[in-house]
Amino acid sequence: MYDVARPVPGNALEETGRIPALPAGDQHRRPATPPGPDYSAIQASPEFASLRRRFRGFVFPMSFAFFAWYMTYVLLAAYAHDFMSRKVFGQVNVAILLGLGQFVSTALVTWLYLRYARRRIDPRVAELRARAGLAEEQRR
Repeated sequence: MYDVARPVPGNALEETGRIPALPAGDQHRRPATPPGPDYSAIQASPEFASLRRRFRGFVFPMSFAFFAWYMTYVLLAAYAHDFMSRKVFGQVNVAILLGLGQFVSTALVTWLYLRYARRRIDPRVAELRARAGLAEEQRR
């Protein structure tokens, strides 16, 4: 098997471990980039802190509620066999309905977050971007 840690014999650069220096001159220098937004100042701003509070105010409680719902389903499936096997109609039992409810609740949480973000978070982000001068950079 090929040993990737050892250089291939015959390659002078790898044998010496030295890379040749670039030629002197301005031909290889990159042009100076214009200064960008001050991300540290943006992060320290009260508007950004408010935005983070809004985001966390939705995400953490919703995540906790969804996790509790999921764990309830798992624990019922593991320990409440009689309850989960009760027929609701035909061959459909409580376990199948609760399992389908997991998919429905996932779609519902996604829809709720998109709605919340569109109404409460995205306008604040647009304000922060405009104030930081990022709106023009995004259009380029």
